[in-house]
Amino acid sequence: MTFIYPVIMTKRADGSWEGEFPDLDLCRCEGQTLFDALEDAREQMYNWIDLELHEEDPVMPHVSEEGDLALKEGQEVRSVMVHYRYTEGWDE
Repeated sequence: MTFIYPVIMTKRADGSWEGEFPDLDLCRCEGQTLFDALEDAREQMYNWIDLELHEEDPVMPHVSEEGDLALKEGQEVRSVMVHYRYTEGWDE
């Protein structure tokens, strides 16, 4: 399965970056560079999805449209893609 969710990235005063997924409750990322923060975003998103899919009744949230997100000055939206191979219960 492939999942793509937007992350709102904000550059901190010290030059590092932080991000928040508006659709994934409490899913955040950070890094010294934008590249590092986006790598962390992929890892955090994968972990969030993994936890949700292992729930008894998993529900993946709706994906927000970039144009519907309210951005503050200095923020930008990036799309993060994660490939997740869900094999629980499959005989391989």
